[in-house]
Amino acid sequence: MAQINYIGHATVLIDIGQIRVLTDPVLRNRIFFLQRHGRNPSPALLAQRQPDVVLLSHLHYDHADLPSLRMLSGTTTVIAPRGSGDYLERWAGIQVHEVSEGDKVQIADVEVTALPANHGPAFNPPRPMTSCLSYVARNHLSVYFAGDTDLFDGMYDVGREFDLDMALLPIGGYSRRVGPGHLTPATAAQALTRLQPRAAVPIHWGALRLPGPHALWDRADHMNFPPHHFVAHAAQLAPQTQVRILGPGEWTPLD
Repeated sequence: MAQINYIGHATVLIDIGQIRVLTDPVLRNRIFFLQRHGRNPSPALLAQRQPDVVLLSHLHYDHADLPSLRMLSGTTTVIAPRGSGDYLERWAGIQVHEVSEGDKVQIADVEVTALPANHGPAFNPPRPMTSCLSYVARNHLSVYFAGDTDLFDGMYDVGREFDLDMALLPIGGYSRRVGPGHLTPATAAQALTRLQPRAAVPIHWGALRLPGPHALWDRADHMNFPPHHFVAHAAQLAPQTQVRILGPGEWTPLD
């Protein structure tokens, strides 16, 4: 059995087998000009149990937040794209296991495979430019974390090779429009036809917002409706996939 908890943006807890996996940790209430929208469940979850593994998809600021990485236990294994290790060790004080597409890392009873993503190069000076990755964590269950990506043909290969039980797919962002290299509710539903997962959880929506009164953003369509648009598109294109919408801090089981 596995359990999935959506913390917000691209940050997800995955309890699978003997380990706890944390993706692209944003554990604070503010990153530069971005503010958390809604509650932050991460302090209670991390107090309950620290992650054994962190998966970093790329080094953009809203996916590799240095203060959040410093909150983690020194025993946590951080898996990140090749070329990111020196920077993260220097500025976050963490040890990094660098990977490229196709690399596999065994942690306890779970195998983590680094896979491609279509997001363009992760370049935020002075951070180093690295590739963007997605990951599959697998024992007898398989969970795909897409990171930040647009559609790409390799999704067909991921679906065939890993027989996915769960896909964690980005569907939006912190503004009304997302640029190239990002899935939307409609294209995320198209991704389901390629990945063929049994279940999917929409991520990367509704948790970070631009400055302004909370009440203003609470009524903004792009903060609330993307997962429901995703459900509607998925019902048309991929009815075989069960879509589960999670609010921050909510768990869903995977058998």
